[in-house]
Amino acid sequence: MFVGASALSASAASGWSETEVDVALVLAVDVSRSMDDDEQRLQRDGFVEAFRSAIVHDAVRKGNVGRIGVVYMEWSGPAQQTVVVPWTLVDGAATASAFADRLAMAPIGRIYSTSISGAIEMGLRLHRESGLDPLRRVIDISGDGPNNTGRTITAARDEAVAQGVTINGLPFMVKRPTGFGEIESLDLYYEDCVTGGPGAFIVPVREARHFADAIRTKLVREIAAAPEPEATIQAAEQRERSDCLIGEKMRGRRYEP
Repeated sequence: MFVGASALSASAASGWSETEVDVALVLAVDVSRSMDDDEQRLQRDGFVEAFRSAIVHDAVRKGNVGRIGVVYMEWSGPAQQTVVVPWTLVDGAATASAFADRLAMAPIGRIYSTSISGAIEMGLRLHRESGLDPLRRVIDISGDGPNNTGRTITAARDEAVAQGVTINGLPFMVKRPTGFGEIESLDLYYEDCVTGGPGAFIVPVREARHFADAIRTKLVREIAAAPEPEATIQAAEQRERSDCLIGEKMRGRRYEP
């Protein structure tokens, strides 16, 4: 884990220990085959730009501790998760920009099936191994389709929530569903089946030009843990309006003889 000197000096001055952070944030990013090359690049550039933005730097500095822990992980199938940038302490512009630089230089993965449940399980493992003492723990899932393999999504979600972890969502809805693994109302699926925990929310992305803004909006809310008035954010209500097994059913129909 990267620990900047400024983070250590800030700990001594504030009375917080070196491992305490406002939030430990797992950024879990979909790299399944439903995401084309342009979408993959848009997604990666959006996170890079967000960590270089002053609004995110300010949100970090204004926290109770004044720093966060963040890890960037790409996911696809049940056993296909790759940590791209490991746990990093971010306490302002310099450390946030260093995180962005490492992310910008890393290659983008490209794998196959979509296991959101596998991403959540990996997120829990990363939290256990972080060595951090966070005030809040969050797994941030971004993706463009429903869970279609691995453990059922609601079982993984409920396990995470039972452990005190909040799951937020960034459903990627730029393209209209046209093929296997794509559904209408992905935002409702994320609300009903993926997200959970205290203050859980989603930020749907419906236009490519809004992606970077959506990531900044989401990160600021996750860092600050404060209500956000912008209409782009929807609270996760868990009203079960969606079929949480739709992805598995679609996959099964595809492979029927």
